[in-house]
Amino acid sequence: MKVIGVRFKTSANLHYYDTQDQEFQLGEYVIGETPGGVQLGEVIWVKENYESPNMPTSTIERRANSDDLLIEKENMELAKEAKKIVQEKIKEHNLDMQLVNVEYAFDRSKVVFNFTSDGYVDFRELVKDMAGYFKTRIELRQIGVRDEAKILGGIGPCGRPLCCTSFLGDFMPVSIKMAKDQGLSLNPIKISGLCGRLMCCLKYEQDEYELAKKEMPDWGTFVETPDGPGRVEGINLLSRIVKVKLKGRETYLEYAASEVSVVPKK
Repeated sequence: MKVIGVRFKTSANLHYYDTQDQEFQLGEYVIGETPGGVQLGEVIWVKENYESPNMPTSTIERRANSDDLLIEKENMELAKEAKKIVQEKIKEHNLDMQLVNVEYAFDRSKVVFNFTSDGYVDFRELVKDMAGYFKTRIELRQIGVRDEAKILGGIGPCGRPLCCTSFLGDFMPVSIKMAKDQGLSLNPIKISGLCGRLMCCLKYEQDEYELAKKEMPDWGTFVETPDGPGRVEGINLLSRIVKVKLKGRETYLEYAASEVSVVPKK
């Protein structure tokens, strides 16, 4: 089965579709059905001969044409104007919320306002004002800081555009344990992204680090080397190199993990 991944909005997760053996290219725009209705999106993932227990059943309606792209451009202009209006309304109602962006459905049957806030916001009066102005279905959606970064974009500590904005479909769980396994500084400033949370890229190599940990002795372990017994004083997980301090020596020697064996505890 040929499958494509489509992102319909900057803040949206990827949607996967069966192409029905049609050929689609990266960067191509298509029209597809989503839980939020019919939308125009960009193909950012293509997979030939895709096999998975959860095979996509939805299909793309059609390729986007020049008229569709014009409608989407008009929707983006309407969203800019709507954002200005709602920001003024938020000030009038003195609400503790920050409007991040506005998204119109492709057919303009709905308009979504994404916002952040530190707590609960009673925006019932705000919605009444908005309903009288926009004359369409309105949805106010409170999002988290990671979603905000995904929408706004930016440049990460690596000097490249944020993963979540450029190619990452769904957010992956990331933990401080990953930073420890990879021998990174635990300084929050160095391992946090623009959103203030742990960087998503910590997940990319974690499987390799976990595999390496299973194949190598831990720090402080006594091992037998080609030059005699010693104690592990350092490891390089990705290179599979073990730094050993031999008995009776002040300097360290390095060995491949395959050259040492753990001495059983007595």
